[in-house]
Amino acid sequence: MTAFARRLDNVTGSAIRELFKLVADPSIISFGGGNPARESFPVDTVRTLCDEILSTNGATVLQYGMTEGYMPYIDAYIEHILKPKGFMDAKRENVLALSGSMQGIDLICKVFLNPGDTILVESPTFLGALQTYNLYQANIVPVDMDDEGVVVERLEELMKKHSPKLFYCIPTFQNPTGRTLLAERRKKIAELASKYDVMVIEDDPYCELRYSGEKLPTIKSFDRTDNVILLNSFSKTLSPGIRVGAAYSSREIIRKMTIVKQSADTHSPNLTQAIAAEFLNRGMMQPHLESIIPDYAKHMNAMLEAMEVHFPKGCMYTKPEGGLFIWVTLPEGMDALEVFKRSVAEAKVAFVPGEHFFVNPAMGKNTLRLNFSAEPPEKIREGIKRLGELLETMQK
Repeated sequence: MTAFARRLDNVTGSAIRELFKLVADPSIISFGGGNPARESFPVDTVRTLCDEILSTNGATVLQYGMTEGYMPYIDAYIEHILKPKGFMDAKRENVLALSGSMQGIDLICKVFLNPGDTILVESPTFLGALQTYNLYQANIVPVDMDDEGVVVERLEELMKKHSPKLFYCIPTFQNPTGRTLLAERRKKIAELASKYDVMVIEDDPYCELRYSGEKLPTIKSFDRTDNVILLNSFSKTLSPGIRVGAAYSSREIIRKMTIVKQSADTHSPNLTQAIAAEFLNRGMMQPHLESIIPDYAKHMNAMLEAMEVHFPKGCMYTKPEGGLFIWVTLPEGMDALEVFKRSVAEAKVAFVPGEHFFVNPAMGKNTLRLNFSAEPPEKIREGIKRLGELLETMQK
């Protein structure tokens, strides 16, 4: 058999997807995915929009489109997403429609990374991004985080040491930790990116899912030298299945990303871009968010309250202001992968062992990620009770 490309030598499939082949049992309470709640999807509204779009403009949206994106969608993104964030001068040439923000990460790698180039990432970080950087044979260097996000002093040290091409971060309700980066640190990151000529990938899919606290400015809003690429997605607010997102950056960078996107998928689907555009233009997004955020907040609070009651002493966990995740640090010496195996078999509760979110998995042996969006509050309470009892047993 012909040999595979060397870039696949140390790359495997998603560890999380492999783990969850073990949890097909419908009796299992799952805190493992990152999916929005099924009941959050505006199915009837999307059906109506789809019917109207196909009735009035069907021949256009079913034809090939521009790689840059379906222009009504680009315009709606500028008007309803970028301008409210303060980007009043954004133009069409600054935006590229994406098939989800994951495609944006992939395209940026194609544009900037040569094998062996260094990329800095938060530690821990999104597993899907780590897989992508490994495919591009990057030298991935983790940057320490604390409860207020990435530690900028350490970030600067690593920029000086490694001269990285890229720094990847999720500043708001980070996956997997749920942490939010302080505003002053956001400003400092933009300044460091300019000083050391590093491109920042600001991945911001969770920013609209805020349940308490004040909205914070994007890192991109502090960018004065075009060193930040902002990625947005409708996967967590409207639907992950429509695969619609966008990148916002300088004209030159967007042009390069457009060129490499041509060989990836020609263009993102016109129909789903049109659905997102109509959803925005008709003022449906804000009422939709207002309808789903209270439920998500109830789910998160149910989990946090149950953890307070049932988790043994020595377990630490984040208390996010939004997003979909809570990050747990178990006492030193506990192995979350072993906890996972027993939890699925005995407690019928699933989660994601934290080691998969680290460049060096050994750094996360005693950590795990909990998702609260997919299960109702009563199941969340019961699942946390079972998990807490198991942890108590395993600590003895």
